[in-house]
Amino acid sequence: MHRKIAVIGAGPSGITALKNLLDQGLDAVAFDRNHDVGGNWIYTEKESHSSVFETTHIISSKTLSQYEDFTFDDFDPSISDYPSHDELRRYFQAYARHFNLYPYIHFGTMVLDCQRNSEGNWVITTEKEGIQSTTIFTDLVVCNGHHWNPRWPSYPGTFSGEMLHSHNFKKAEPFRGKKVLVIGGGNSACDVAVETSRVSEITAISWRRGYRIIPKFFFGLPSDKIGERSKWVPLPIRNFLFDLLLKIMVGDNNLYGLRKVTNKFGETHPTINDELLYKIRHGKVKPRLDIKSFDGKKVVFEDGLEEEYDTIIACTGYFLSHPFFGKELIDYSSGPVPLYLKMFHPEFVNLYFIGMFQPLGCIWPGAELQAKIMASEIAGKWTRPKNIRELCEREVTHPHYRQVDTPRHTITVDFHLFKKALKKHLPKNYTSKQPITKKELETA
Repeated sequence: MHRKIAVIGAGPSGITALKNLLDQGLDAVAFDRNHDVGGNWIYTEKESHSSVFETTHIISSKTLSQYEDFTFDDFDPSISDYPSHDELRRYFQAYARHFNLYPYIHFGTMVLDCQRNSEGNWVITTEKEGIQSTTIFTDLVVCNGHHWNPRWPSYPGTFSGEMLHSHNFKKAEPFRGKKVLVIGGGNSACDVAVETSRVSEITAISWRRGYRIIPKFFFGLPSDKIGERSKWVPLPIRNFLFDLLLKIMVGDNNLYGLRKVTNKFGETHPTINDELLYKIRHGKVKPRLDIKSFDGKKVVFEDGLEEEYDTIIACTGYFLSHPFFGKELIDYSSGPVPLYLKMFHPEFVNLYFIGMFQPLGCIWPGAELQAKIMASEIAGKWTRPKNIRELCEREVTHPHYRQVDTPRHTITVDFHLFKKALKKHLPKNYTSKQPITKKELETA
């Protein structure tokens, strides 16, 4: 059967998947619920797919957050070290224009269901403007992202004030003059606490464990560039040295009234933030321990402290979610994710996941490399290892980091080690910076 490939999603991972499939002369289309490419980086004040807010900037620096086929210098050399959501939106849309992807993307289209038929092909049901249609594809590439289905915390009692998830936080102004409690210590939580503290009567932040707060710059360089310079150092030693540097430059958490860090570097995701510690030391953000219970607007913390709040913003992460699959077929929402190179399924040879990993760094450079391997296999230019089941299991039993056992930490990789592992499966000249014309595609 003629190979016909469906790509779910036209965010940063979806567009590089589509681009590399087209590079190989393959028949591919992408489906996306939005009106343009960019995924979560299309900011809107309305509640939608988007999880970025008014002041969001990426937490990895631009040179470690770009496609090799289309760098930030190819787009706009003046882009800031840590690009804003709008700079990123424009970058992704420029990528799609440069590689002529728009004719192959069906916007405003929701993928409702993906099932395998008796031949092992994918029967995909989509909906656009209320009209459903079903198409058979030989291969399926999943790029629907993993920062869109909110995970809510649960505590005894009932909170009678306003409660929302960071997914629905758009800007600080609605919280002017309010008493705000932020739950979480990740990047979103610290950003939300900083932003609301500018306008709120009081902002507090509740942590259940200690988190490392890493500045965006060390010695005048982006902090991840410092990490890149030491990528040749074995990971345990690199982590020890980076932890030591952090203690020298920032100090221990107890100096800021925050929970002590009890895990080794890499066992939880570090938080990249330049302003939280400043806000704490200036009295604008109040550190709090974990929540014990709710009683109306009153929050009781584990140390016995009781305070009233108007609003609670839960920055408690997201489920790894694929609603278009039946749970008996694919369900990675709570358990391990046994995918070789975080993309190859142990059983379904025509199913690929692109960008479904969480590096200590940026996703897109790794997603681009995954997409090149995937497209090469479908085009018959690369063959997966025969012991794929064993390799999938090894992904679970031999992770780069031994992280705490929570759903958030099932897909973590080291940025540099993961890229190195992917590049082993690609030729040295794997970059492809020139757009493929429609005529070239038709004659491929």
